[in-house]
Amino acid sequence: MQSNSLAKTQNLALLKEYPLLILGFLALLLPSIYSLSNTLWQGEEQGQGPLLLAVIGFLFWREFVTEKPHAEPMASPLAALSFLLVACLSYVVGRSQEIFALEIGAFIPLVIAVILATKGWVGVKRYAFPIFFICFLIPLPAFIIDGLTSGLKNHISHAAEVILYQLGYPVARAGVVLTVGQYQLLVADACSGMNSLFSLISLGFLYVHLNGKIFTTKSIILLLAIVPIAIVANVIRVLILILVTYYFGDEAGQGFIHGFAGIFVFAMSLLLLFILDGVLKRVWGRK
Repeated sequence: MQSNSLAKTQNLALLKEYPLLILGFLALLLPSIYSLSNTLWQGEEQGQGPLLLAVIGFLFWREFVTEKPHAEPMASPLAALSFLLVACLSYVVGRSQEIFALEIGAFIPLVIAVILATKGWVGVKRYAFPIFFICFLIPLPAFIIDGLTSGLKNHISHAAEVILYQLGYPVARAGVVLTVGQYQLLVADACSGMNSLFSLISLGFLYVHLNGKIFTTKSIILLLAIVPIAIVANVIRVLILILVTYYFGDEAGQGFIHGFAGIFVFAMSLLLLFILDGVLKRVWGRK
């Protein structure tokens, strides 16, 4: 406890030593948050952004308050300047051209530059996971999202068609349009699973990090399982929406149930992740 208090005192002293550095960092961060809040974060696809930002802040604060005391920070000013130049270039281009991937991505080298200027490479190593987690906040370019979404929509539509056909429902499919009885349903981008997939991947890394080391066999299995878990959960989501529409009409399928289905998918995927973790712990425990 005394060790942590001493480290915290040292960190606070460093913060007081570099007020202009902190103000400059906030001067770049706050406009970006404002822009995201009025654009991407208002949509369903990137709606998890504020939560991810809060998690990133928590991760940095967690390392900050638990850091062990050291004799003297070994700053690396030259390396810090190099990362700062890369960050500024990326931020200026991204901000001026409205390319969020470059603008938000600039904060990775920027954070590294700040840590190098105050704590050196030892600090970068300590804060490696929080720095890595910033990647989940970076919006992917539209062409990548479109390519991944298109493939997932087709696979999910096909899986839903096969399952409903085996259950005896009058179902037909044309691309991503499913016809069940008198109703036609389009498997839209929101139903493709990309939103829940990115959220689950970030949550999976966070869960593994908080529970131990990432680079273990059990942790790697857990992380690899996130993608199939998310796909299965979204197939179930589409099935639920189709059955609700088939039995209760189009308004029921597109109303509250549609929004609730997204929450259900995420909760179910998270539950499956915890169950798999429990099974793996039992298997490893027996060994």
